[in-house]
Amino acid sequence: MVTDPRNLLLSGATLEEARRVVEDYRAGTVPPGLTEDQLWRAKYIYDSAFHPDTGEKMILIGRMSAQVPMNMTITGCMLTFYRTTPAVLFWQWVNQSFNAIVNYTNRSGDAPITPGQLGTAYVSATTGAVVTALGLKSLTKVRELKLGIPITDENGNRLGESTAAAQKAISQVVVSRIGMAAPAMAIPPVIMNALEKRAFLKRYPYLNAPLQVGLVGLW
Repeated sequence: MVTDPRNLLLSGATLEEARRVVEDYRAGTVPPGLTEDQLWRAKYIYDSAFHPDTGEKMILIGRMSAQVPMNMTITGCMLTFYRTTPAVLFWQWVNQSFNAIVNYTNRSGDAPITPGQLGTAYVSATTGAVVTALGLKSLTKVRELKLGIPITDENGNRLGESTAAAQKAISQVVVSRIGMAAPAMAIPPVIMNALEKRAFLKRYPYLNAPLQVGLVGLW
């Protein structure tokens, strides 16, 4: 429900109404006539657009509901436009810029990030990806590993920061990112390689990119 791309089409008024319903319910106020289904619907909408710790409205393309349309487009283009070095560099930059936005939008806790830290993280990520794409490797430190992420008890009371929790969370993110990307990076190229040998794509080569994006979205 939170990753449903249709959530991106919800108006600002709908998002604010969902926020009002959720916050009122948490404060012990139940609007007259509110059904359980309406409450859950409001919570799903709220969770898809607002940060769980800060409560701020998240950047549109950084929300989880943008993952499918954004990733299928970027990955499809990366698989299509790879024959020249400028194209590889450009799409690696686009991909890492998108990842930086997602990571910033969904950052853990409510600790402020200075413009300097944000700039360093962005430059490190994009530069590392571009250099890696050209055959080298780069390693950057993650802020949460150094300072930890907030932990709370069952009642939501903040207990402090934990670097152990940060290590576990980041490892889970890495595994899930690889798991989500692997099928889309491995299966469509095999299909496209077979299709490119057929007369249809030779006659209509401009369909290559749309087909590649569509296959990535499917897988």
